[in-house]
Amino acid sequence: MTELVVLCGTEPDGVERTITRMRELDPGVVVLHHDLRDLGRGVVHRRLRDAGRDERTVLELAHGCVSCTIREDVLPTLAALAGTVDRVVLHLDPRLEPEPVCWALGAVVFEPPGGGEACTATDLVDLRGVVAVLDPDHWLDDATGDATLPERGLSTLPDDERTVAQLAVGQAEFADVLVLTHAVGPGGADRTAAVLDRLCPTAPRLLAGRADHRVFCDGLDPASRRGVPGGVHDPLLRGTPPLDADSGVRTLLFSARRPFHPDRLHDAIDSLLDGVVRARGRVWLATRPGAVLWVESAGGGMRIGHAGDWLAGAAEQ
Repeated sequence: MTELVVLCGTEPDGVERTITRMRELDPGVVVLHHDLRDLGRGVVHRRLRDAGRDERTVLELAHGCVSCTIREDVLPTLAALAGTVDRVVLHLDPRLEPEPVCWALGAVVFEPPGGGEACTATDLVDLRGVVAVLDPDHWLDDATGDATLPERGLSTLPDDERTVAQLAVGQAEFADVLVLTHAVGPGGADRTAAVLDRLCPTAPRLLAGRADHRVFCDGLDPASRRGVPGGVHDPLLRGTPPLDADSGVRTLLFSARRPFHPDRLHDAIDSLLDGVVRARGRVWLATRPGAVLWVESAGGGMRIGHAGDWLAGAAEQ
């Protein structure tokens, strides 16, 4: 099957250097990119590159949104490439987190161009994993801040209230391989390394200009996610992250058999965000005893939502 690698990152120069290195390692690789800077106007800029072409196309979408872009162009394009090339790199727009994109690749059913049975993209291509590019000098500041994407100029959509921290952490945490834009020196880099050791312990770190074939997600740790989203009842820690403190960074587990009172949870939110890079977990509320609430935070941004039912309660229904 044609291999598919998802590439993400908010550093354009670093991402482009990574693509250049990928094309050096595999001259036949196809790079597919959708630029969403004009998505609010219903326009997407698509670029398709391989050894012999560099095609740029402007697409008009009737319902300008990320899901429309994936459903109406990304999936059909991948289907058309499947079986005709050895490897495709799906280069995501800087404002996209890889997990929902990978979910769509494996869950959204569509009819391939030219006929054939309805299927998902991962029925046609082998999703090898996710590569995230980051700048080690600035990533930790981004991952602990509270600036929003519109404030940073990363989004022009009126309803996009995500923070830069949610984007930075979401890209790194879901990655199977991390590509650093440059070698790091002493000082703050030690703290960044300590955070990454705990956030994505199975992901090797490569340099953008000197990456090896692991940049195609080859030879990875067996515990690597490889683009598969997690479930609400999955383990909260992947791999074997360090449990001891390093450079002032540590992992803290909170567990209780008593449910939260909603007011107690509300009063604790500020503490959950203070000095915390990432919080993830399941919450049991006294007022909703059968429901699993999922909470996750990154820097100054937090999400809480319904994620299913508790397994013990499901057995009684």
